[in-house]
Amino acid sequence: MIVRVLFLLCLFMLRVRAAESFGDTWGTAEREEAFYRIVNVPMPDGVYLEAGSFVSLPDGRLAVGTRRGEILLFSGISEEKPRPQVTTFASGLDEVLGLAWRDGAFFATHATEISRISDTNGDGRADRYDTVSDAWGFGHYHEYALGSKFDAAGNLYVALGLSESYHSKALFRGWALKISPDGKTVPICSGLRSPLGVGENEHGEMFYVESQGPWNGSCSLKHLKPGGFMGHPVSFNWYAFAPEMGPVPVMPNSPSRMETERKRVPELVPYAVVFPYKKMGRSISAFEVCRAGGKFGPFDNQIFLGDYTLSMVMRATTEKVNGVWQGACYPFREGLGTGILAVHFTTDGKLISGGTNRGWPVRGMKDNLLQRIDWTGRTPFEILEIRAQPDGFTVRFTRPVDPLQAARPESYALQTYTHIYHQGYGSPEVDQTRPVVASAEVAPDGRSVRLRVRGLMQGHVHEFLLPEFKSSDGELLLHDRAYYTLNEIPKP
Repeated sequence: MIVRVLFLLCLFMLRVRAAESFGDTWGTAEREEAFYRIVNVPMPDGVYLEAGSFVSLPDGRLAVGTRRGEILLFSGISEEKPRPQVTTFASGLDEVLGLAWRDGAFFATHATEISRISDTNGDGRADRYDTVSDAWGFGHYHEYALGSKFDAAGNLYVALGLSESYHSKALFRGWALKISPDGKTVPICSGLRSPLGVGENEHGEMFYVESQGPWNGSCSLKHLKPGGFMGHPVSFNWYAFAPEMGPVPVMPNSPSRMETERKRVPELVPYAVVFPYKKMGRSISAFEVCRAGGKFGPFDNQIFLGDYTLSMVMRATTEKVNGVWQGACYPFREGLGTGILAVHFTTDGKLISGGTNRGWPVRGMKDNLLQRIDWTGRTPFEILEIRAQPDGFTVRFTRPVDPLQAARPESYALQTYTHIYHQGYGSPEVDQTRPVVASAEVAPDGRSVRLRVRGLMQGHVHEFLLPEFKSSDGELLLHDRAYYTLNEIPKP
């Protein structure tokens, strides 16, 4: 008994030291509080939560799928000082990392299947469980299944993690599957490694989140292009079970670069948005598009993502250029209390976040935690979005800029880099360059600047640093950086 206590104490101390070593990523948590306030949602007695997925119900309640295999129903979470009522709708599942609602039933993605779960007698608890799809293998606890919400056509998508992080020992491990309304399961992509979220981007295309690791130099947001190869070749062994996918792709070279290999391997889909390691998360997780209609500030139709390790939330925007998806990521809110696995916008425009501190080191050491992020009504001065142009970028802001400062090219510092595409774990930033801003043209309304840039680098992350940049009323940017992944340079 004493040995066990000492072991647990040592483990706790190691985790505390790991959490302390993370430090502040952006150092802006205190300033962020003025614009986006974090509210803890207390748990009633007898409720222990490890949130893995969320969905809002038509009556306004929040449904939470948990790592412990439950579906819990919360009411009262949007009150100024929430005191939620919680009931258990279903239990006995296995790590509910995807939750959707349709036609009076839940569609829960857990380790071994998608289940349609319903209450047929109206007593508020599930009494019918139907298998929608179980067309994949499972043989190890470290084989995760992530599920999407329904797309416009009524399809669900499942992103399947590898076996034990490094192998594909069970059917379709490292693949994405589409499940049609009639229950037909079709493999659509290979080459996934460790997905932590799957869903639509702001344009209605299906994307997923990928973690840094083998064949992935940094975390990223990737387009699930039908027939695509997402980059990790260990799951090539299942092409024989997916005739719709065609022949096995050419084996990528290692070490190489993504920009080089996607010319050799036609099926290879580049990272749409790279999240530079440590600068923008270490283990990004599930995401959702803000459709709050202005109730969450100026960020409607942008993607919000959590990060498990650093306990923070980021933004992203995407665009399609020359038939390829790409885009940028931006800091948003740090200082959350647990490892974030999922985020969700409620019907009244509040951002819910939740997760766990069990399993891997995290900055946020609290357990049994659900948090809400509320917009205070004040609009921060931020980089709203970056769009690629044939000779540079257009940078939009949430508020008008100082026109004199914004018109000076020296106000903008850019650098670029890429990552090694190889079978090794992760990658440093390599092949650095420093593009030059040749001119900066401020729009008449002061909310955007057209930058003409010499030295654009296709296939590189373009890092924007604006440390002294100010609004027209003299306020510094809340976050002075953003990162654009330039897969394609638009045609003139």
